[in-house]
Amino acid sequence: MQIPKISFWLPLAVAGALTLHAAPAAKPEKAKPVASAEVDPYTEVQPATETLDLTAYQRIRDEGLNHSHVMDFATALMDGIGPRLTGSPNLKKANEWTRDTLTKIGLENAHLEDWGEFGLGWQQVNTWARMVTPDTAILIVQATPWSPSSPGPVTGDVVFVKIDSEKDFDTYKGKLAGKVVLFGAMREVPPVDKSLFERYSDKELEELAEFPVSARSDGGITPEMQARLQARVQRLRLIDKIADFFAEEKVAAVIEPSRDGKNGGGSGGTLFDDNGATLGRTPYLAQKRVKIPVAVAAIESYGRLYRLTEAHVPVTVEINVETKFTGEHEHGFDTVAEIPGTDPALKAQVVMVGGHLDSWIAGTGATDNGAGSVVAMEVVRIFKALDIKPRRTIRIALWTGEEQGIFGSKGYVTQHFGSAATSTAPDQMQLPEFMRRATGPLTVKPEQKLISGYFNIDNGTGKVRGIYTQGNYAIAPIFAQWMAPLKDLGVTTVTNRNTGGTDHLSFDAVGIPGFQFIQDDMDYESRTHHSNDDTVERLQPADLKQIATVEAIFVYNAAMRDKMLPRKPLPQPELEEQKRKPLEGIMPGAVPPPAPPAK
Repeated sequence: MQIPKISFWLPLAVAGALTLHAAPAAKPEKAKPVASAEVDPYTEVQPATETLDLTAYQRIRDEGLNHSHVMDFATALMDGIGPRLTGSPNLKKANEWTRDTLTKIGLENAHLEDWGEFGLGWQQVNTWARMVTPDTAILIVQATPWSPSSPGPVTGDVVFVKIDSEKDFDTYKGKLAGKVVLFGAMREVPPVDKSLFERYSDKELEELAEFPVSARSDGGITPEMQARLQARVQRLRLIDKIADFFAEEKVAAVIEPSRDGKNGGGSGGTLFDDNGATLGRTPYLAQKRVKIPVAVAAIESYGRLYRLTEAHVPVTVEINVETKFTGEHEHGFDTVAEIPGTDPALKAQVVMVGGHLDSWIAGTGATDNGAGSVVAMEVVRIFKALDIKPRRTIRIALWTGEEQGIFGSKGYVTQHFGSAATSTAPDQMQLPEFMRRATGPLTVKPEQKLISGYFNIDNGTGKVRGIYTQGNYAIAPIFAQWMAPLKDLGVTTVTNRNTGGTDHLSFDAVGIPGFQFIQDDMDYESRTHHSNDDTVERLQPADLKQIATVEAIFVYNAAMRDKMLPRKPLPQPELEEQKRKPLEGIMPGAVPPPAPPAK
C-alpha cells in the first residue's frame, strides 16, 4: 500500500553546520582503535556534525550519472530472464545470474542463501481466451499464479456467480458443471481524467515531512481500517471454500476481473495478476493448490461478458490455460555478495543494500522490483569501478518471496540477526503469517550488533526525493546533512514517518536501522504495479541513474563514518499490548464493578 508523501526542509542552522571536505576518496578516515565486537550500537554517541567527503561525492556522481550501466542490468534481467515468480524456474535463473554477475563485477563471496521451503514451482506457458457466441472476440487474459492447466482448449457456457456468504453456495449447487464462471463484481471503469504519471510537488513533499500524530491509543488504527481488515479476513476465510466448491462442481474454468489502479489506471487492456486475483489465500502450497483453471481478464474483456450474461444473452467462451508445475517443495534463495571492509577496527561491521528480486507474472517485473534489484547492483558496481575501499563491509542482498510475505528477507534476518514469536490468537491465525502481530520476546544473535543499517529500493522507477527514517529520530539530522549536497538532484526530504510493505521491515523488526527511500510515484500505482505493463518500457533510465547515485552515496557515508548509524530502542513486542492498556484506578470516585454472578 502506498503511503502519503512527505518532505523535509533543511534548517539553515543545520545546513550551515555541515563540514565539507575534499580528502581523496581512497584515503580512509582514522578510526578509534576499538574492537568491533565490543561496540554497542545502542549507546554510541553520535557527532553533531557529519564529515562529508565531497571528492567521493563527485566521483560517485560522475560514475553513476555519466557512466551508468543500470540499464544493461535491467534489460538482461527483465528481457533476458523475464517474470520471476517465487519458486519458478525463472527466479532460479535470476538468482544464478545475479550471483554470477556480481562475481564478474568484482564482489566477493557471491552465493545463494536458502531461506526455507516455499511451495509449488510454477510457470505460465500460454493462456488465451475468446468469445465464441454471440460474437467472436479476443479476450485479454492471463492465468492467475499457480493455476492448473485446462485439458487443452475448452468451450463452455458463461455464467456469472456471486458468493458473499456460505448460504450462497446452495444457489449454484449442481448447476456449474462444464461452465465458464465469471467470478467477481463488475467494477466501475472511470475515465482517465488525471495523469497516470506523477511526480511529487514541493507542497506534497512538505506535507510528507510533517509527522501525523494520532489521538488513538491503539497505534492509530481507525475503526474504518479495523472494519476493512475484518472484512478482508472474512473474505480470505471464504475464498478457499469457494475454490473447493468450484472444483467439486467441475466448472470448466474461472475468469476473474482485474482490479483497478490509481486514477483509473486499471483500464485500456491493463490487468493486474497478483494476490488479489488468485483463487485462494496460499495457492502456492501443495495442500492448498487450486484444482481448476483460473484466469484474470482486463476489465474491458470481462465487462462485455458480464453485461451480456446480465442481459440473459447466451454466451460461450473458448479458453486455454497452459501452465507447468515444476515441483511441490521448492525452496527460496536470496542472492548475497560483499565488498570486504578494510578498516581493522570496523571491517566486521556491515552496511547492507538491496531490493527484492522476485516479481509477479503478468509483465517482466521491471518496476516491481527489478528496478530496486538492478539499482543495488549498480551501487556496488560503482564502488568497484572507482576502486573504493570501504571501512565497513558493504553487503548486497537480493531477496525472494517478498510478494508473498517478505519471506526472503525475514528468513535471512531470522537466521542471522534474530526474531520474535508471532501471535497465535484465533483472529491472528486467520491472517497471513507476515501480517500477524509480534508477541515476543525478541531474541537477537551476535551479528545483530554488527549491522549498521540496511537501505532498500522498492517503489518503482521514480527518482529519489528523500528518505523515511522509520521513526528513527536520531538519524534525521544525519540524513539531512548527507542530502545537502544532493539538493540539485532533487533530494530534499527527510520524514520521520514509517513506510511499509517491503523488506526494510524485516530489519526494523529486530532493532536494525532499515530504510526505504521516498520516490516519485510515476505510473507505479496507476499502471505498472503487478501488471502486464510492468516492462522495461516503463523504466525511466535517467531516474534509475539518479537513484543508484543517491543510494551509493548513502551507503558510502554509512560505510565510512566513524560511528555506526544510531538505532531506535530495541523492540519489545511482548510489552506492546500492556503499554496500550488504559491506566487503572485514576478516576476520582470510581468504584469496582460488581462481581459476575456465580454459575
